[in-house]
Amino acid sequence: MQKFRIEIMNNKIVVGITQGDSNGVGYEVIIKALKGQGILDICTPVVYGSSKIFGFYKKQVSEADNLTTNIIKKATDAHPKRVNLINCVPESFIADPGNSTEEGAKGALLSLEAAISDLKEGTINVLVTAPFNKWAVSKEGFLFPGHTEYLANEFGAKDSLMMMTAEDLKVGVVTNHLPISEVSSALTKELLKKKIELILESLRRDFAYDRPKLAVLSLNPHGGDNGLLGKEEQEIIEPVIKEFFASGELVFGPFPADSFFASAYKNSFDAVLAMYHDQGLIPFKSFSLDRGVNFTAGLPIIRCSPDHGTAFDIAGKDKANHLSMLAAIYTACDIFRNRKTYDVLRANPLKVEVPGTTRTFD
Repeated sequence: MQKFRIEIMNNKIVVGITQGDSNGVGYEVIIKALKGQGILDICTPVVYGSSKIFGFYKKQVSEADNLTTNIIKKATDAHPKRVNLINCVPESFIADPGNSTEEGAKGALLSLEAAISDLKEGTINVLVTAPFNKWAVSKEGFLFPGHTEYLANEFGAKDSLMMMTAEDLKVGVVTNHLPISEVSSALTKELLKKKIELILESLRRDFAYDRPKLAVLSLNPHGGDNGLLGKEEQEIIEPVIKEFFASGELVFGPFPADSFFASAYKNSFDAVLAMYHDQGLIPFKSFSLDRGVNFTAGLPIIRCSPDHGTAFDIAGKDKANHLSMLAAIYTACDIFRNRKTYDVLRANPLKVEVPGTTRTFD
């Protein structure tokens, strides 16, 4: 489980940040995350949304008076020492905190589309998405279960992996946003192999693990109890794990999901692969509430988001915790640097020193 880290001293990373649903806590957590001066030492933020709505929420956030925005027309005009904002949402749109409205959903999609366009152009380096309401955007013609699937389609990725990450815990999900009644039929050897490949590659390239150690969870209660409670472990999961292990990969399991996170096992692995959404996200959020990040692995671009939703119930009340949004920004920047380092080392496998970098082992 040796982990290496190489810091690349270069220009600041340009972070595109979408507003999400303007009636949720998106603007509030963005403002709180960006009001600290330290963030501008790390990156150059570009917010995609509405300066009018940004100002509306700024008045409701304590100690945000000194936060000023630099209104720009395109990301290439971003000032490296300021919070930049691109107006891509109509001036006529208003904020209605706590309510799911057509304008809130449309604004979220307009913000996302503008940021995606700049990401494709290369005028921003990474993307951080504030949450939108999946039901509300579906009414506006958004045909995907969430950001994860939408981005995979936009960037031509054959597959992607929803990965929740915190400093001490990383959890991937095999079947993403899928009704629980469809999980068993969707689980195949081919799908599981692909997801294991994605998470191992991401641990190496995005999180700088030299030889990652992965725990794979079972699908059924008690690991299937030797087929008594289900045969997916015997017929699908175990054979795939054995195949990876035989090839030299540190892949172990399947571990019964009901006890894995309560045991010392979870501290022995670099990441965990769950079979379905709640199996992985319930324990992750229990351990990493307010500091977890949702990362989409397997894409040619870098996208992170806070690990919470729109939280309409507390929107506009200055109660939202911004630490997950802050962690999403930091994580996106870390992954950007790690990818550059990994790609340099892979292209120069015999080169010990990489120009402009320092290398440490921990």
